[in-house]
Amino acid sequence: MTKSTLTKTLFKIVSLLLVVASCIENPKPVLNLATANTIEIDGDDSKDSVILKAAHVIPSKNQLNALKDEFIAFVHFGPNTFTKLEWGNGMENPSVFNLENLDTDQWCSAMKDAGMKKVIITAKHHDGFVLWQSRYTEHGVMSSPFKEGKGDVLKELSVSCKKYGIKLGVYLSPADLYQIEHKDGLYGNLSEYTTRTIPRPVQGRPFENNTTFEFEVDDYNEYFLNQLFELLTEYGPIDEVWFDGAHPKRKGGQQYKYRDWKKLITALAPNAVVFGKEGTRWCGNEAGATRDTEWNVIPYTEDPRTMNLFADITGEDVAGVDKLMEGKYLHYQPAETNTSIREGWFYRNDDEQKVRNTDDVFDIYERSVGGNSIFLLNIPPNREGRFSDEDVNVLKETGIRIKETYGIDLLENADGPVELLDEDEDTFLALDNDKLMLEFTLPKGVKINRFAIQEDIKRHGERVSYHALDAWVDGMWKELVVSTNIGYKRILRFPEVTTNKLRLRILDFRAIPVLQKVTAHYYKSRPPILDMHRSELGMVDIAPKMSDFKWKPHGENASGNLTKGMKIVYTTNGEAPNESSTVFSKPFAFANGTVKAAAIMNGELGSVTELSFGMLKDNWKVLNTGSSKNDHNAEKLFDEDIETYWQSNESGVNNHFVALDLGEETEITAFKYTPPTTISTGMIEKGIMYISKDGIKWQEKETFEFGNLINDPTPRFFEFKNSYSTRYVKFKVVEIAGSNSSAAIAELDFYK
Repeated sequence: MTKSTLTKTLFKIVSLLLVVASCIENPKPVLNLATANTIEIDGDDSKDSVILKAAHVIPSKNQLNALKDEFIAFVHFGPNTFTKLEWGNGMENPSVFNLENLDTDQWCSAMKDAGMKKVIITAKHHDGFVLWQSRYTEHGVMSSPFKEGKGDVLKELSVSCKKYGIKLGVYLSPADLYQIEHKDGLYGNLSEYTTRTIPRPVQGRPFENNTTFEFEVDDYNEYFLNQLFELLTEYGPIDEVWFDGAHPKRKGGQQYKYRDWKKLITALAPNAVVFGKEGTRWCGNEAGATRDTEWNVIPYTEDPRTMNLFADITGEDVAGVDKLMEGKYLHYQPAETNTSIREGWFYRNDDEQKVRNTDDVFDIYERSVGGNSIFLLNIPPNREGRFSDEDVNVLKETGIRIKETYGIDLLENADGPVELLDEDEDTFLALDNDKLMLEFTLPKGVKINRFAIQEDIKRHGERVSYHALDAWVDGMWKELVVSTNIGYKRILRFPEVTTNKLRLRILDFRAIPVLQKVTAHYYKSRPPILDMHRSELGMVDIAPKMSDFKWKPHGENASGNLTKGMKIVYTTNGEAPNESSTVFSKPFAFANGTVKAAAIMNGELGSVTELSFGMLKDNWKVLNTGSSKNDHNAEKLFDEDIETYWQSNESGVNNHFVALDLGEETEITAFKYTPPTTISTGMIEKGIMYISKDGIKWQEKETFEFGNLINDPTPRFFEFKNSYSTRYVKFKVVEIAGSNSSAAIAELDFYK
């Protein structure tokens, strides 16, 4: 009998004994199998046995601690901060890192205010430039003007982390463009694999840690291990090592010996979780998008404990039952939902690089932490060595919302299962098949719109696959929300309700559910700013305004997510909306007038949004144009989409015009010009409007002029001296702002 077969046989015997022993004490056992971080699937396992095994996969101590950190920070900092690039080329002169000041205390203070528990810094990004005083390269801070080459960003950050109680993690890019491009670079230099001692001694730079290792490696893996040794021994406890799979350029068939890296990490940083390998995984996007169902028990076709390469897991269904059946191993591997607070990973500027608003960050927090994952938010320092004020304000406001909402547990004095209401992480409640409903009674009615549930994943893994929450309202149970899995934490969000009794129903599960904690909360929703839009068919829609953040959009409407139970009211007669105004329920047909709308949330009326709509454009046609760029034809100036635009070619003034057929003869009294906001050129400063009865003979009727469009690219309204009856109009551009040579129109509206 082989060792592998013997191990499988013993596992089955132990599992069977556990089942028998459990059945003697309890006809519905909580543990049917032995739990483990990784469980192998046998060829003869049925669908039911695979599901049962999945329910017995549990996190390692480091993975559980990573989940408990919940909200953590990423810091991208380096030469790209000064070159304004996202990816460097590896050949930047270290002098570009012209850092005069560094305030890591300010970083950690802002993180603390946000409620973050850990920070991961790009100790070395893909360009190969290092932010610490490494013994093994001159391509880094030691060759920069920063503190005359004596500066050490890692050292200062580690001191600040200790001061503010923030855990420290390091991002050490496996890719290294400097080592690829440099003539003596070690990456892919085809060196032999030989036995090497780590760390390699460097004269005059001894280590306080005298531990050494021997590995069979080539030059680049030795270099990588030497630098990893420095980071793990000289900067205090390291709680996460972050690897990604980015390869901007390859050379020489270079391979990474991750299993050797792992041995070093395990020995020198035993509390560190490893991202990008078997520790934690990428959520599959950089936008802050989350899956509705995020299981952390992941199927693998190879044993993840011995794998060297880990592919990104990006599908929508990561670990549903059908996916589990495709695997040969089941492994616990939490997801990190990573994104940036700015448009880009590195700081570029404060003028054009937009910053997420507080609604967006708080919404991602609730969706990620409350969706069985870890929220990793990047905050890139600026060229002053600080977080910019706007970023700091968003972090502070987010922290206030988290504390105000989740710092108070409304079930603190409730009656219910004590195991779920206490503060002891070692208590839990196993549910019987015939007792899958739990009730919680409060001393008096309270306002609630958040409910958090945690399974006892430490001992019993992830089990619940479907559940619902009810509230006692007007003498009967009212279903508030239904959801899928729970795992480490599920935050349920629902319209505000006042109640003194809640009921949790477990509707489906992989094995006997075992819960660890439940809490109830109230988020003080604010009436959101609204946005109005009219379709090409003339239907007006009103909704909470989406964040003006275009980098890697996640598709979520944060304001809408945070305002469950909101009511929108509107008017079309010019009056301001109030509680008695028409309630918006679905898009409505409207033309040539002003719509005013406001949101009502918990009895509070929000700010009024108003928008004037011109004639319907469903019958408009382009008669002709002076010129149009390929992707920006004239139809785009009346498609009711301000993200698209018509743009003329760079040419003489006579070619910057567009003539339109309005479909029928009509009386017009004014027009509105909406400039594009996605480009800074093409703003129309001066122009002439012509009309025609036949589209052939034209009469000049109005000249117009707009100012300050480059600095303020907002819609401009122009009222005619007289009204004009016409079917055809021509819009000719005479002067373009900023002396540019191409005109652009995002949307053109005419009013009766």
